[in-house]
Amino acid sequence: MKLYYFGTPNPRVACAVARHLELPVEYVHVDLRQGEQQTPEFLAINPNGKVPALVDGEARLWESAAIGSHLARKAGSALWPSEAAGQVELIRWMAWETAHFSRHAGTLYFERVIKPWIGQNTDAAAVEQATTYFHQFARVLEAHLEGRQWLIGETLSLADFFVARMLPYAEQAQLPLADYPQITRWHEQLMQLPAWREPFPA
Repeated sequence: MKLYYFGTPNPRVACAVARHLELPVEYVHVDLRQGEQQTPEFLAINPNGKVPALVDGEARLWESAAIGSHLARKAGSALWPSEAAGQVELIRWMAWETAHFSRHAGTLYFERVIKPWIGQNTDAAAVEQATTYFHQFARVLEAHLEGRQWLIGETLSLADFFVARMLPYAEQAQLPLADYPQITRWHEQLMQLPAWREPFPA
């Protein structure tokens, strides 16, 4: 298997899952700064021109949620729940993360990290709007985590990896987490996992 990545939030999750599962994966760095994601060779793997992407035999997968799910199922890992109800709950939280929580956290990351990196000005209105929505959905997550060790069920699952996608970048993106002790406690627990602390190959 080959997993194509760059050091940004979406590939970070896919790499963390692969490393946590200790799968025999070859990690291939794609330098977005050099436009390597737009080469014909890479577009043959992912026509969207984005990372992460996975090649597993004849399979070509993109989107971090699909890649993480494929890897967990391939490994027979409990990260992918065995019961149908758990699988539905996993999909619910992964969809929620994409549509709501990380969507607005990602805007703050883009405005405060990526734009300065590429020499663009931060959009204050976009930051204000994203901050408002971030609080709205952070309150949902905070309430859900009350009294829970992990996001769904009794054990670590893919939901924990994916819903926490933006939290390693909280300081850089200035995510307003001060009022959310349950989210902070939950992410500190995740940070005890070597693969979450150091997801990218050396």
